[in-house]
Amino acid sequence: MKTRDRILLKSLELFNEQGERSVTTNHIASSLNISPGNLYYHFRSKEDIIYEIFLRYEASMVSALSVPDDRAVTYMDKIGYFEAIFRQLWEYRFLHRDLAHLLEESPRLRDSYRQFARKVMAQAYLVYDALRTAQLIRASEQDVRSMIINIWIVTTSWASFVMSSGFFGAEVVLSQQLLRRGIYQIICLEAPYLQGEALEKLPVLLAEYKQAAEMV
Repeated sequence: MKTRDRILLKSLELFNEQGERSVTTNHIASSLNISPGNLYYHFRSKEDIIYEIFLRYEASMVSALSVPDDRAVTYMDKIGYFEAIFRQLWEYRFLHRDLAHLLEESPRLRDSYRQFARKVMAQAYLVYDALRTAQLIRASEQDVRSMIINIWIVTTSWASFVMSSGFFGAEVVLSQQLLRRGIYQIICLEAPYLQGEALEKLPVLLAEYKQAAEMV
């Protein structure tokens, strides 16, 4: 693996585990057994590392929400979208947990994140439009757009809510189970609009995420 990629992977690991503000470039270099100079050869600053990680996150999320162009969307595709969102939330959890601080510190990241938000919500609209065509949901265009905004709010703020609200305990640690609780909330948001196979299998889907929901 190239040194540049090793730096990004180790940085992501440390940011997720310790929080971005607790990790310096010296910490990253030491964890990789490379010199700070070697790290700076590839990245001029920690902000550059964070920005590159964000670009990878953006590409992964947009790809995860792709719509097949050679067939209709199926119920299993719908489940796949939920699991893809969950994987992105977990793999890049520091971005959501520390989002307000990161955007405040980096104008470049702030501008790119706003473009990312528009891109993802536009992609999400294509997903839900395909679900309408496949008769898995029944909703007006206005309903779909409102639902997408609500899903975006839950998705991007869930980690922060878990850590700051006290709803899950005073000394809560962000876990995969608590992130799955966020997916449960998204399922509840779209439940009133489901039809066909999606509606028939809703109880099964809710049951899969129920354990996380019952922890609170």
